[in-house]
Formats: sequence, structure tokens, C-alpha cells
Amino acid sequence: MEENKPKTGKFALNYGALLGGISVIFILMLYSMDMHYQGGAMVIGVSVVLSLVVVVFGMIQFKKANNGFMSFGQGLKVGVGISLVAGIIGIAMNQLMQGVIDPEMMNKAAEFQRGTMIEAGMTSDQIDAQMEMAKTFQTPLMQILFGLLFSIVFGFLYSLIPALILKKTETNQ
Repeated sequence: MEENKPKTGKFALNYGALLGGISVIFILMLYSMDMHYQGGAMVIGVSVVLSLVVVVFGMIQFKKANNGFMSFGQGLKVGVGISLVAGIIGIAMNQLMQGVIDPEMMNKAAEFQRGTMIEAGMTSDQIDAQMEMAKTFQTPLMQILFGLLFSIVFGFLYSLIPALILKKTETNQ
């Protein structure tokens, strides 16, 4: 009789929803401090750490449920799946944020970026060219597409090393 093996999709969905929920709380926290449009190294750093912790935790839980075994491919599936589910939740929150909660978010972000470029010593023409190029990426469709792409790519990158470290197949006991 074959025993029930855990499904990578179930773990990806559960831990992706967890990471998505944590991300929504983080976005709302940034919004409450009027920092939701600024980005920066600290925000990126916190996001990366949160993502890595949840991806690794999801892999560990999958491995436990699978009697201590997890192949490299299963680890990648869990990690990329977690990132994709969390990315979808994050994209939905971002669209809600800029469409309903703070419709001026993109204008605030553009003005913040303009100030940063002025401080960096860019000329007026350089700033205008950068701002014009940025407008092409501000459409909801482009944000959704790039959000999904980044979720998959970064999920893959976040999963590589933990999947290699945590892998244990039944043949290499």
C-alpha cells in the first residue's frame, strides 16, 4: 500500500498565503508611516529576510511531512510556489493601495524619486528622461506582469541554496 506523500502545491499555497499576509501587514505598516512609496535598502532588506525565512520554513515543514526527505526539485517547487502565491497577494495589495487606499501613491513616488535624483546631482534633462521612462512601467498591466516575473525569478533564487542544503533523498541516506 502506497502512503500519502505530501503535495508541494499544498505547502506552497499555505506558506505563500502566510508570506502574503505578512507582506500585507508590512505594506500597511509602511503606509501608516507614509513610507509605502519610498522603497529603499531597509524596506528591501526586510522584504528579503521575510521571504527567505518563510521559504526556508515552508521547505523544512514539507521535509518533515515527507518523513525527512525532500528532493532538490521538490524544494524548488515549494520555494517558487510560496513566492508566486505571496507575489500574487502582494500585487493585489499594491493595486488596491494605488487604486483605492492611496490613489496619489504613484505621484508621491515620482516626486520622491525626482528629489533623490536632484540630490544625486542629475541634470534636469536626465531627470526628465528617467521620469518619462518610468511612466511606461506605471501601468497596472506592466506592474502585474513584472510583479509576477520578479516573484518567480526571486522565488527561484531564494530557493536554490536552501533546497540544496535541505535536500535528502531516500537513496542518499
